[in-house]
Amino acid sequence: MGIGLLVLLWLLAPILLPFVLGGALAYLGDPLVDRLEAMRFSRTGGVVVVFTAITLGSLLVLALLVPMLQQQVQVFLQRLPEYLQWFQDTALPAIGVVLPEGGRIDSESLRGLVRDNWQQAGSIARDVLLKATQSGGALLTLFVNVLMVPVVTFYLLRDWDRLVAWIDGMIPRSVVGKVREIATETDDVLAGFLRGQLLVMAALALIYTTGLWLVGLDLALLIGISAGVVSFVPYLGLFVGLISAVIAMLFQEQALLPILWVLLVFGVGQVLETALLTPTLVGDRIGLHPVAVIFAVLAGGQLFGFVGVLLGLPASAAIAVMMRHAKARWLQSPIYAGASADPPAADD
Repeated sequence: MGIGLLVLLWLLAPILLPFVLGGALAYLGDPLVDRLEAMRFSRTGGVVVVFTAITLGSLLVLALLVPMLQQQVQVFLQRLPEYLQWFQDTALPAIGVVLPEGGRIDSESLRGLVRDNWQQAGSIARDVLLKATQSGGALLTLFVNVLMVPVVTFYLLRDWDRLVAWIDGMIPRSVVGKVREIATETDDVLAGFLRGQLLVMAALALIYTTGLWLVGLDLALLIGISAGVVSFVPYLGLFVGLISAVIAMLFQEQALLPILWVLLVFGVGQVLETALLTPTLVGDRIGLHPVAVIFAVLAGGQLFGFVGVLLGLPASAAIAVMMRHAKARWLQSPIYAGASADPPAADD
């Protein structure tokens, strides 16, 4: 049955993304709806309140971040020729590397190319939109996927309790107690981990962005948010953010001393994550070694693409809970204890 489920996921992976995203949002929002129901809201009324809050919050974040990120990308592209000029004229000779004349980049031509293409961004966008509209199937698929996420979220939020009750009713009564115990423990582990990890990601994005902005890095927002977002994979946010920030600061200031401030920012962020954020907000809820988490995310991505990345952690949380129960049964088994499988012979 497990193999059949994996094959089915692999076959349906191209269309599963809106359902996985909608299911994740519904899973995170269901406790809020339950609280509103306890405050005498109807189920539908509570769903409308939570769904509206999620939608408005997402739109607000996009409205605030997208223009700022676009501005930082524009600044980077405009300064790219200067960065490359310094790299080939100063940085490489400083370490004993001299490019041959034919291998050098013409910074003036590159500057003109960036300027002309940036000014023509509107026409480029129109050309891309025109080509997208000519590919009706791809455009329709994208539109349906974007539209399906809020639709799936709303209906799953409304019917979540009934769906859980239906699944519970389909479980054989002989094992329903054990299945409920494992499911409840998995839910506690997964819910605590997801909510805690989202808070850790947001906190790290704020810490990195603020710190890099204070030390004067032009791309502070872009690098800080990127490092915070990918920090759900252990240590990935640290490595990606640190390497990107060091390179960006080196090109921007063309000196080594400012890099020390970048190292300080990520050092403080790592100390806060290890000593405060993760123990307080996440703890050891998932019960997996960081290497196992990395493997689960990468394996899910390799097998099922982005859908697999999203499903990797929930699957690993469920497996961790089942392994703990299997270990407990193994430690209580006669085989582990060394007891004989045959009953002792009666004395004559």
